[in-house]
Amino acid sequence: MTILKTFRTAALAAVLLGGVSGAALAADLTIGVRAGPLSVDPHFTAAGTHAEAVKHIYDSLVKSGNNLELEPGLATSWTAVDSTTWEFKLRPGVKFHDGSDFTAEDVKFSIERIPAVTGPNPTTIYVRRVRGIEIVDPLTIRIKTDGPAPNLPNDFIRLFIVSHTAAKDFSANADKASEGFNSGKAAIGTGPYKFVSWTPKEQLVLQKFDGYWGEKEPWDKVTRKEIPNDAARVAQLKAGQVDLISRIPASDVPTLEKDTKLTVVRQNSVYLFNIAFDFREKPPQVSAKDGSPLPKNPFLDPKVREAFDLAIDRETITEIAMEGMGAVQSQLVTPNIFGWNPAVKSTKADPAKAKKLLAEAGYPNGFKVTFSFTNDRLPGDKDVGTTIAQMLTAVGIQAEANAQPGAVFFPANTRGDYSMAMSGWGTLTGESNYTLSSLAHSNDPNTKLGAFNLRGYVNKTMDKLIEDAAVEMDPKKREKFLMDANALVSTDRPYLAIASTVSAWGMKKGITIVPRSDEDTLAMNIRPAK
Repeated sequence: MTILKTFRTAALAAVLLGGVSGAALAADLTIGVRAGPLSVDPHFTAAGTHAEAVKHIYDSLVKSGNNLELEPGLATSWTAVDSTTWEFKLRPGVKFHDGSDFTAEDVKFSIERIPAVTGPNPTTIYVRRVRGIEIVDPLTIRIKTDGPAPNLPNDFIRLFIVSHTAAKDFSANADKASEGFNSGKAAIGTGPYKFVSWTPKEQLVLQKFDGYWGEKEPWDKVTRKEIPNDAARVAQLKAGQVDLISRIPASDVPTLEKDTKLTVVRQNSVYLFNIAFDFREKPPQVSAKDGSPLPKNPFLDPKVREAFDLAIDRETITEIAMEGMGAVQSQLVTPNIFGWNPAVKSTKADPAKAKKLLAEAGYPNGFKVTFSFTNDRLPGDKDVGTTIAQMLTAVGIQAEANAQPGAVFFPANTRGDYSMAMSGWGTLTGESNYTLSSLAHSNDPNTKLGAFNLRGYVNKTMDKLIEDAAVEMDPKKREKFLMDANALVSTDRPYLAIASTVSAWGMKKGITIVPRSDEDTLAMNIRPAK
């Protein structure tokens, strides 16, 4: 009886200790995120929140470190055999979640299925340079490119590898693929966590994969809860309903930092707000203030674009609209990105000069434009957009703020519905070419360059700089091309860089996180405190 009583007492103490220590002793982890995946198919979309979620299930050939440095993933090394051939040596002994072996066949299959199954924000940008695939042996693959492709390893940080046997019947089209992956039949990866279930717009449930080739995970089960409402996400953290949340609203950061039961971690992000102008002859959302059509598109005049640039007070935006959780930016990439140009200075607001330029361009009384932006993607996006609209109004532009959920904004933006739009963009590969070739190059379906240049901007000088950088294998020469292209964006102004975000995570005492500059919230970076 004494032994039994002692055992019961010890068990009760363990339970109580577990309740006191919370997440530090818990085998399960619950994360509150603003948005989740759009499918369990990793190739469905290039959206950042989608990639963040599927990284738990699927590995990529090349991994992106916490500061976007390239690291070995399913490939242990990569070498440029010649100017149009990259050879990847694959990691031996890697198992898929179903116990099958990972081989070069799975890499070939994953690359070839992307064009057939891609959905919104296509993932084809990561394999657009691939022209041929040669399997040398089960652990060696050679990729032939359409020309010199120095950025191929950078692109492959988003090349998620699926099992060619599990997914072979689910690659005909995006709908069929989603059906197979969302049911779990095809959702077989080599990542640290196995797929358990996914409820769209609610939660993704994952289970630790004991056969993972990398560092062993401390969490038996991970639940990623989608809580798009910022206040609700904060409330659930305070109530202990989640262990950690991402993207704390700026207004809540000081309060949470004072809470002795919580820890807050900040990190400068590569995501930044930028404004895109419409260069088409007949922009759908630009008119005179009385609604009548204008004789020409005002955004085709460099003076008008410069006037908009000068009307925006970026320092006020970061200090007030972003509540100190932002940094003024002058380029489409942040200073930690290869190709950022230190000679380009951020624009100082000058409303008087802005008015003068508008008058010189023939718009002394301004004009009307609908200004569209998201209200649920990046922290502060709604406040930043609304503030910019007010600043434009102050110089005579009737900017009608149109804040939309990302689910509405991005399809409409892709259709070309907007004539002036602000979105958040992050250079997730660590090199400027990723951003410049997507946004600033003229849209060319044949080369897939300018895939996100949606409103007709064309500059032959810009195109050549980007194209030259894309094939230059010498890093110093490539950097010069990219720096020149970033400088040209700042003077020609097809886009206006506004500010980058500062991310904040909040968590219970007893767990820690290593923050990432791409804002990914990964269970692999969360650990019980020592």
